[in-house]
Amino acid sequence: MAHITRKIGLSLGADICWPICYEALLKRLDLKLSIGGDTVSFESSRVQIEPFDLRAPCKYDVVIDRLTHWYHTSREWIKKEILVNDLYVFNNPWSLQSMEKQTTYAAMIRLGFPVPDTWMIPPKRYQESNDLQPTLTRYAKLFDLGSVGDQIGYPLYMKPYDGGAWVGVTGIHNRQELLNAYESSGTRVMNLQKGVDPHDAFVRCIGLGPQFRFVNYDPGAPLHDRYRMDYDFLPPEQAQQLVDMTMVINAFFGWDFNSCEALRQDGRWHPIDFANACPDSQVTSLHFHFPWLIKANLRWSIFCAATDRAMKTNLDWGEYFAIADSDRSFDEKLAGYVKLARQRFDVDAFEEFCATHLPQLDEVAHEFFATDTVRDAIREKVTALYPDHEIDRFCELFWNRVQESRQVEGPAS
Repeated sequence: MAHITRKIGLSLGADICWPICYEALLKRLDLKLSIGGDTVSFESSRVQIEPFDLRAPCKYDVVIDRLTHWYHTSREWIKKEILVNDLYVFNNPWSLQSMEKQTTYAAMIRLGFPVPDTWMIPPKRYQESNDLQPTLTRYAKLFDLGSVGDQIGYPLYMKPYDGGAWVGVTGIHNRQELLNAYESSGTRVMNLQKGVDPHDAFVRCIGLGPQFRFVNYDPGAPLHDRYRMDYDFLPPEQAQQLVDMTMVINAFFGWDFNSCEALRQDGRWHPIDFANACPDSQVTSLHFHFPWLIKANLRWSIFCAATDRAMKTNLDWGEYFAIADSDRSFDEKLAGYVKLARQRFDVDAFEEFCATHLPQLDEVAHEFFATDTVRDAIREKVTALYPDHEIDRFCELFWNRVQESRQVEGPAS
């Protein structure tokens, strides 16, 4: 019998609070799991940004990545480690690099998801380049934007095809507003998407491996109030449909950690934004939902490390397209997609692993989130974001919401 230490790396940017809590709770668990005749323990450390030899070995078994989407050195290090050393990473970095919102809309339309009508339009202005003018002169024909808007119907939304964090998103109610928004859009390439109007729910479904959390979402509220503190608020059938759709999206693109925004109209979910594979993980926005995120992150990363999970770089889209091109109903197709997604995430093995090796996590976490370590992590994050005169107020607000989450979910959620 050997003693094996699995090493989990945290590849971080401006993250403050969740790594502190992740690291402290992992230490508090002090796991020594009996797996395959070996005793397996775990430790975590933060990935440093430095020069690297393409032939160098990797000291990590799993990396939780928060930089691939924007920091090139870390992105290329992660890709190298997957190719050379079989590292497992949250999320597939090639997919994350190339699958912007436009691509995800197109893919899920192919699978039959009820994505609202969506168009892409050329940018209002262009960055100058050597071949720009010949290309535009030959091929960029004048078009009637107002007619496009009329065909889609109002209200609609103009949003960058590759954007995030609601940057550049404009709600549009008529032709003149569309023309005005386009005039101001600069060099951004934009999607126009029909609004789901009316709708009676706006939910963000966060998926981390085969674990899901529903959040009532209010994009018009201040950042600290966008994630509402509702709990267990969806009917079971609608909750399952949203889980299924989110799991399929994440499996299709090879994303371990992603969120899907959907609007409900007449009892049906319409996904409107589901390329969010670096979801907000800070207590200053998640607050009530923050403990769930830390526990879900621990469960999935420990499972992946303990089982030496292989990185599946092949996205296997053909299997999905074969179902999509059949004459089945959408519900029947979705069931087929879910079967593929469950296989990709090894759902049965994950659930058995958690029941066998992590039954104490909820209880240990329940105690942990009442400690000064958590209170101090909240203060450190709040201090980084808020002016001095608001620090005490928001520290108390977020601390109280974390405590409310503990009370609602209890020690064995």
